[in-house]
Amino acid sequence: QVQLVESGGGLVQPGGSLRLSCAASGRTFNRYSMGWFRQAPGKEREFVGEISWSGEATYYADSVKGRFTISRDNAKNTVYLQMNRLKPEDTAIYYCATDPVAVTAYSDYWGQGTQVTVSS
Repeated sequence: QVQLVESGGGLVQPGGSLRLSCAASGRTFNRYSMGWFRQAPGKEREFVGEISWSGEATYYADSVKGRFTISRDNAKNTVYLQMNRLKPEDTAIYYCATDPVAVTAYSDYWGQGTQVTVSS
């Protein structure tokens, strides 16, 4: 079993930055890829990015590439999402997720989400 808890969301002005954290419990955390997803009001949940179990490989949605960075600290069982140059369209609830097989919208384990609002 893996439990995930996100934190770090809040209100930020356009062009600003936030760093989200996802703390995981469970001894298998270090073996799994971790992903970030987001869901805006009235929209489906969408993929934001993913990091491999070792942290050596990362993948991003085109909409955030060059602005968002995912990292992880396996010693702390934590994955991070650094968000820079935020735009109003980044407003959403952000979730971290993991799965023993692959990180997708159908992953086994999800956090409760943290709200990010980008507004002036």
